[in-house]
Amino acid sequence: MGLRPAGHATQLDTFRYEPSGRWGMLPPHGPRATHGKPFSSFARMPRFFIDAPLHAGALLDLPDAVVRHVQVLRLKAGDALTVFNGTGGEYPAVLTTLEKRHATAQLGEHNTREAEPPYHITLAQGIAGGDKMDWLIEKAIELGVAEIQPLATERSVIRLDGERAAKRVAHWQALVQAACEQCGRNRVPRVLPIRPLAAWLSDPEVGRKSDRSGDRDVIKGDVWRVLLSPRADSGFDSLPLEAPSQPGVLLFGPEGGLAPDEEALARKAGFTAIRLGERILRTETAGIAVLAALAARWGGW
Repeated sequence: MGLRPAGHATQLDTFRYEPSGRWGMLPPHGPRATHGKPFSSFARMPRFFIDAPLHAGALLDLPDAVVRHVQVLRLKAGDALTVFNGTGGEYPAVLTTLEKRHATAQLGEHNTREAEPPYHITLAQGIAGGDKMDWLIEKAIELGVAEIQPLATERSVIRLDGERAAKRVAHWQALVQAACEQCGRNRVPRVLPIRPLAAWLSDPEVGRKSDRSGDRDVIKGDVWRVLLSPRADSGFDSLPLEAPSQPGVLLFGPEGGLAPDEEALARKAGFTAIRLGERILRTETAGIAVLAALAARWGGW
């Protein structure tokens, strides 16, 4: 895989996306606004994450995994697509060649479009069993999470360490990339290495204590920290009405939630506990419910 300087004008100069869902010819002046709105390469177009530097006008050798995906989608030379590398923005492109094991795409001008919410949330999630963790990570990315911290807790059904842990994190990171391709995000969140909850809470970057007390004081110094607990006194309405300028952490337990001693340790580390009414939500529901509610509350849609 690599980039090669283009020796001619990009083919993208001659195409535009039509409201009908088709690609048509552009007038000589090139891509412009459609119906008064800026041209967007995201709408109804295959998107691919490329882990490599990208440059406008370059001819890109597509990675093997992307070549296979292109073939599955039955794309052909001349079809439009979008590529991004996770550093921000995206590039409209045209598939120039497609062979059994090789494909190239001509990159257009860099598009600065972003789909990030106006807040930064790390999802700290006790590892859930089965395919629940996969589903949760995928939906959390769609809902704008900036980082994911998997945690080994007392009630975690799955125990991962060593090579198994590394492989699972790589699997989750691949899910994140695929979710970004699907939902239109151009910045790819990280899945951090699995850590035991106690060790993670002892990290100074997470465990700085607040100089305020009480469940109503959700914003803790320069980082806000919230955990979901059915034992909490405060509800969702204790969260700010506007998105905090500081980054924040949301902590959720696995099936069965956090053990009482783990919750006490989290509170000691500066986490504020909240609850979501009288119903007990499954772990794969709780985090998604809070993230969706915060998106509505803080302008994440």
